[in-house]
Amino acid sequence: MAYLLLYVYDIILTASSDELRKSIISRLSSKFSMKDLGPLSYFLGINVTRHAGGLFLSQYCIYLFYLTGYGFDHTPFEDPSLYRSLVGALQYLTFTRPDITYVVQQLCLFMHDPREEHMHALKCILSYLQGTMDFGLHLYPSFTFTLLSYTDADWGGCPDTRRSTSSYCVFLGDNLISWSAKRQSTLS
Repeated sequence: MAYLLLYVYDIILTASSDELRKSIISRLSSKFSMKDLGPLSYFLGINVTRHAGGLFLSQYCIYLFYLTGYGFDHTPFEDPSLYRSLVGALQYLTFTRPDITYVVQQLCLFMHDPREEHMHALKCILSYLQGTMDFGLHLYPSFTFTLLSYTDADWGGCPDTRRSTSSYCVFLGDNLISWSAKRQSTLS
């Protein structure tokens, strides 16, 4: 048995035997230019820990701080294209930081015409990220293969549109593997 997880050009491959894994890598390498990076430690900004107690330091957060000068030489956010670029980068970060998903989605609503207050909110998110560098999704070995899901919804919770928000999260063993939060398309 083999499992292959593919996201754009990043691949995780695990197999029931080392011979099978090597065979699959050989076949893929004959068709595609590939590089084996060895044992898995990071994937899409998620720190993959093989033992409990591992520290999560998001290299992507550090990159965002460097890009914006936030926490170093703070520069004003007067350029709309820079605002759009940073909000897009924060969208990518929500893969491993679901705690910022809602506020990043709110910033996305103003990408066409960002104002000072939106840039201020973006700075607040960066400040929050700077103080919570050890937060994020961790993948730990789990000996439980129970699939467990939770769901929730509010009623008219969005203060701007009065639309409801529904959400879910799915765990495989102790690991969060899927989640979503979505504002409903109709008004109740």
